[in-house]
Amino acid sequence: MTFIELGLRQELLDGIELLGFTEPTPIQIAVIPFILEEERDLVALAQTGTGKTGAFGWPILEKIDPQSKKTQALILCPTRELCIQIAHDLRSFSKKLPDVRTLALYGGADIRPQLDGLDRGAQIIVATPGRLLDLMRTRKAKLFAVERLVLDEADEMLNMGFEEDLNTILDEVPHTAQRLLFSATMPQRVQRMMHNYMNDPHEITIGERNTLSELVEHQFLLVHAKDHYAGLRRVLDATPEMYGLIFCRTKADTQLISDRLNNDGFRTAALHGDLLHEEREAVMKQFRAHQVKLVVATDVAARGLHINDLTHVIHYTIPDDQNTYTHRSGRTGRAGKRGISLVIIHAREKFKLERIENILGQTFGKRRIPTGDVIGRIQLQHLIKQSVPSDTTLEEVSAQLDTLATSDEIDPQALKSVRKTVDFYRATSELSREPEKVKPRKKNSGSISGREAREQHVPREMTEGMIELVVNIGKRNELTEESLSELINTSADRVGGTTIPLGKINIVEMQTYFEVPYPRSHEIINHFKEPPIEFAGRPINIAFAGNAKPVESKKPKPRGGKGKK
Repeated sequence: MTFIELGLRQELLDGIELLGFTEPTPIQIAVIPFILEEERDLVALAQTGTGKTGAFGWPILEKIDPQSKKTQALILCPTRELCIQIAHDLRSFSKKLPDVRTLALYGGADIRPQLDGLDRGAQIIVATPGRLLDLMRTRKAKLFAVERLVLDEADEMLNMGFEEDLNTILDEVPHTAQRLLFSATMPQRVQRMMHNYMNDPHEITIGERNTLSELVEHQFLLVHAKDHYAGLRRVLDATPEMYGLIFCRTKADTQLISDRLNNDGFRTAALHGDLLHEEREAVMKQFRAHQVKLVVATDVAARGLHINDLTHVIHYTIPDDQNTYTHRSGRTGRAGKRGISLVIIHAREKFKLERIENILGQTFGKRRIPTGDVIGRIQLQHLIKQSVPSDTTLEEVSAQLDTLATSDEIDPQALKSVRKTVDFYRATSELSREPEKVKPRKKNSGSISGREAREQHVPREMTEGMIELVVNIGKRNELTEESLSELINTSADRVGGTTIPLGKINIVEMQTYFEVPYPRSHEIINHFKEPPIEFAGRPINIAFAGNAKPVESKKPKPRGGKGKK
């Protein structure tokens, strides 16, 4: 099928041709005619990188009335990066429609140009939920004329905690507006939003629900826990042309790994929530220009990041659920290009990988730990742009580098870099193979079970108005204070509908003790009973810690003669 057959006006077809698009993608073939011909709500499930922006963008532009300056289409997305990109794409699509204006509204930037844009009028607004809500409260953003509402990457927005913001915005959009929901996965919260805010939506699925892109090869590298970084470095040295993302769990790990890689000679930058807007923009500019070949990122920081030619996604820490893995791996294998998604794990994490494999129906191929000889051959081959015999040893590679030192055809800086890598592996022992099975831990004669430890636990002096709970996960499950707070506040339906502040937290080997406001304690305990909620593949159980009793807030004493008679 061609773009002409989809029914778009000539001005849009001319713009599509200028941009170099030759034929529509499967999701564009399915979605564009539906939006052009139907007023019914739509749910479209497809992986990232399949052409979703064109799928909703072109038919929305087709239906915009350029004579009216009122906002006729609203597109909501999870991050400012995706907001900026969608707005840029729509402006590119509408180059032949000079009277159609698209405005991007997002946080972390000067609000004044966005206010000016609203005053001038924009038929299409692309926004992040937080910034749009701010402008709605000041009555600067008016949604009364919206005819089409797009929720792009709906699952990501809900994962980031935007559910309440989205509900507020959706309540303000006219009930007559066509609602178009695009998502890569279909978790329960997305289904709930469908039921609450959409009217008998038509569903289009490209591929199977919650599945992985066929363009991505899924691999894992099994190392000893102590060799986690060493395994990552060997993979990078064995893939000198890699252009990719490395995912870590925390902001601290992200910065640490980025710094270590830079010290080891890799062109790397960190992407996490502590960066200022200008710093983040600088990182992305360098990354898109290939001045930086690797970006180490947290899941939150990378949401909405779309670069079509990434060769690899590396999971330095394996995610706890398949939806996160799906989104991470979807950053590569885009725009018809193939990619690799590699998970680095140790033996005690293998059950997490097996769980993701079972849920997604995907078998991960095991990647061998690159040896020094293999890395040396690959580095030499990359330097001289010629094949190197498969039996060439690291010492032989070193000798060949000596002969290349006088060559005018070899870049001296590149030669120096390869020499540094080869010398490193000549002086470094090979990584030992990780056992496939985990040996059971030996119990000391005086050891007690986790349940006994919880029952015998003596609560510390607690914060006023709080009570101590215990959960059956701890350091061994890689629980952090940040992930505990996220677990308590974002699992399934948020307990009580408002954020629960946590008091003192004590994470030990097999369990974690933490304080919560006493009035919320029973809600939290009951919430995690049915259906069971898991963390790192372990069903969670929360209970009162030992003989914990709440510390009641002190009541002020009665004043003047109103006391006890």
